[in-house]
Amino acid sequence: MTTGGTRGIGLAILERFATAGFDLIFCARNERDGLAVKSDFQKRFPAARVYFKPADLSDKEQANEFAHFVKEVAPTVDVLVNNAGTFIPGSILEEEEGALEKMIASNLFSAYYLTRAIGKDMKAKRSGHIFNICSTASITPYVNGGSYGISKFALLGMTKTLREELKTHNVKVTAVLPGATDTASWEGSGLPEERFMKPEDVAESVYSAWSLSERAVVEEILIRPQLGDI
Repeated sequence: MTTGGTRGIGLAILERFATAGFDLIFCARNERDGLAVKSDFQKRFPAARVYFKPADLSDKEQANEFAHFVKEVAPTVDVLVNNAGTFIPGSILEEEEGALEKMIASNLFSAYYLTRAIGKDMKAKRSGHIFNICSTASITPYVNGGSYGISKFALLGMTKTLREELKTHNVKVTAVLPGATDTASWEGSGLPEERFMKPEDVAESVYSAWSLSERAVVEEILIRPQLGDI
C-alpha cells in the first residue's frame, strides 16, 4: 500500500509493484485523481485488485479511517510506503505562518499514524516492509528549506527508531532519501528535465530493496541526480 499514490514517486512505486503482480491499496487527497489512477490500473493490470480511498493523512481522523479501510480490504499488508507529504518553500524566519504545523502534519504525522496502525499487524505476523519516503533534505539543510527540512529530519529520525524497534520482529524498515525528482514540486522551476531524476528511478530502488532475502535489509537509500543536488 502507498500513500499519496496519484502522481510522482508514489504513482511510480504503485506501478512498479503492480508490474510485479501485487494487489494495490492507495490513498490521495484528490478523489478524482485517485479514481482515475484506479481505473487506469484496473485496465492495465486486470489480475490485480486495486483499492482506493480519498484521504488527507495530515488529519488524524482521516488517517485512522484509511487504516480501517485497509484492514477491511486486505487481511495482511506486505509493503507499506509512507509517501504522502507536501513542500512549502521558505526560510524559518520568513515562511508563512503555520508552515511548520502543515508540514509536520503532512510529512511526519501521516507516516506516524499509518505506521502505528499497520505496523502493529506486521509485528504480530512477523512479516512486512515499511518504506518512509524521506529526502536528501533529511540529512542536508539548505536555504529556503525551512520547515520542510525540519519535518524531513524528523521523519528520518522516526524511521531509524522504527528500524531498531522492529528488527527483532522480522519487519524491515527502510528510509528512502531522494534528491531532486521530476515531480509536481518542481513545476515552474525553469530547470532542464534532464537535471532531475525520474520517479521510476526511485520506484526501482524501492522495489530492489524489497526484493532482498529475509536475511538482509537496506536501511537507507540515498539517491541523487547524476550531477548532484539542485
